[in-house]
Amino acid sequence: MMVAPIDSAAPADPDDRTQRRSDLAGPAPAAYGAASASSSASTGPLGSTGPTGPTGARPANWRRRWIRLQGRGRALAAWASPRLLELWRRLEPVHRPLGRLLACVTRLGWTVLAIGLVGWWLSVRLGWAEFGLIGAVGLILFALSILFVIGRTRLEVTLEVSGQRVNVGDASVARFELTNVARAPLVGLGVELPVGLAVARYTTPVLANGAAYEEWVTIPAAHRGVVPVGPVRSQRGDPIGLIRREVAWTDSIDIFVHPQVVPVESLGTGLLRDLEGQTTQDISNSDLAFHALRDYVPGDDQRYIHWKSTAKLSSAAGEQKFLVRQFLDTRRSHVVVIAGTELGDYTDEEEFELVLSCAASIAVQAIRDEMDLSLICGSMGVAHPVPHLALDTYSRADFEAVSLSASFARVPELAPDASMVVAVTGPLVGFEQLERSRVSLAPEVRLIVIRVELGADIALRETSGFVELTVGQLDDLPRALRGGLAR
Repeated sequence: MMVAPIDSAAPADPDDRTQRRSDLAGPAPAAYGAASASSSASTGPLGSTGPTGPTGARPANWRRRWIRLQGRGRALAAWASPRLLELWRRLEPVHRPLGRLLACVTRLGWTVLAIGLVGWWLSVRLGWAEFGLIGAVGLILFALSILFVIGRTRLEVTLEVSGQRVNVGDASVARFELTNVARAPLVGLGVELPVGLAVARYTTPVLANGAAYEEWVTIPAAHRGVVPVGPVRSQRGDPIGLIRREVAWTDSIDIFVHPQVVPVESLGTGLLRDLEGQTTQDISNSDLAFHALRDYVPGDDQRYIHWKSTAKLSSAAGEQKFLVRQFLDTRRSHVVVIAGTELGDYTDEEEFELVLSCAASIAVQAIRDEMDLSLICGSMGVAHPVPHLALDTYSRADFEAVSLSASFARVPELAPDASMVVAVTGPLVGFEQLERSRVSLAPEVRLIVIRVELGADIALRETSGFVELTVGQLDDLPRALRGGLAR
């Protein structure tokens, strides 16, 4: 009987029950343990772990450390802040003069100082005499320039402006005077007087003790606006320009250039607010302006019976007849003038200037008529302004992102007793926007809209809610307003 040799490389039969127990033992437990360890290292409570445990443990530790670090930082800041402020306050006699001195150094001065320091360092580092010479020249020049600003200038300076409020096309005059109050003579001093964006520069002669130097400056008012004048500043420095010391001696003064205005007719009467307004032609049974006498009608107030006339009429007629007084209504007007400032409402900057001139003309007439006045111009709102303050508002006006609807919405708050609103705006304001803006006003408030369009003819458009006027130049305003008020 032939027996086939057993191939040791052949796979073992799974049903072979002759395998020894030692073949199943040995490395199997170790492999199983490694697999278990690998499995436990790759899975955890949340399905993932790291080499040192669950991944959530490390962020938690870092979070706690960060919170503790923040707490320590806040505690350190709370401890150090008052001490640093106290130290800075105690060192004020040192750092304040030093700060003023450093502020006097010009860019050229910092450049020369840097060249001097770098040259000195290179000469020491490399042993080159050339760099040492450059450094010495730079440092000596900087040190000598400091000598020109050492010392105190003692002056008395006054600044005056004649005509602080002028109209477009006029001129104002500014005057300043410097007086040397020091014992020693004062050598030539540079003086600057800022006027708007320009600067007028002067050089004073040698001033002895008590001597004065005076200058006059003519300021043309070519455009509407606010022109700041001053402050008067003196300058001291070296001839090269390394250090320059400036001292402001006066405050700045604003010159208000008012827009051009034209006279317009009276704006008419207002609502029956009180008995201190303008007299109308409307008949009233009780008021202050006496008009005539009429026969008594049952229901009339007996306080207004005119007894002398009643006695004469009764004696002449032979019967009892009563006469009562009739009055004319007096109405108080509160005019609100709105000037549109939104850039999208205009096609040209001249239209905006014309709008401000029209609004200023109406405001001036309202003040002349002794009416209550309120102004709304962009973000500025003024109630019951004095005459010069009303025009100052238009001098300060500029384009702002404030819509016409927003300006109308301010009327009930600024002038709750308004009887008339005059809105002056540019040509690009739509009719629908005007209708929406009209909703913010009370129904009894009269609204007149003046649309400014350069070169346009006078036009009048009347709707159920307001009267719209179109003007092309300032001289058209009186005629256009006369027609609009008559409606």
